[in-house]
Amino acid sequence: MKSVLIKDTTRAQREEIVRRALCDGGCDGCSGCGNLGGGRVEEMYRPYIEGKRELREINESYRANFVRGG
Repeated sequence: MKSVLIKDTTRAQREEIVRRALCDGGCDGCSGCGNLGGGRVEEMYRPYIEGKRELREINESYRANFVRGG
C-alpha cells in the first residue's frame, strides 16, 4: 500500500485518494456523510486535500464527535 501521508502525495493525488476511498462505490455524490454529522465529504476532507491535516487526524476528530453525539 502506498503512503497517503501529505508529505508523500501531491494535491491531485490527495483529491483522488479521497474520491476513491469515500465516493467510489455507489454514493454518486449523495453526501451521505453529511447525514452522519460530517458535512459534505469534500468539505470534511478539504484540510487533507490542501495539505493541512492528515487523514488520520480528520477521521479521529469525526469519530470523537460521532461517539459524543456531535
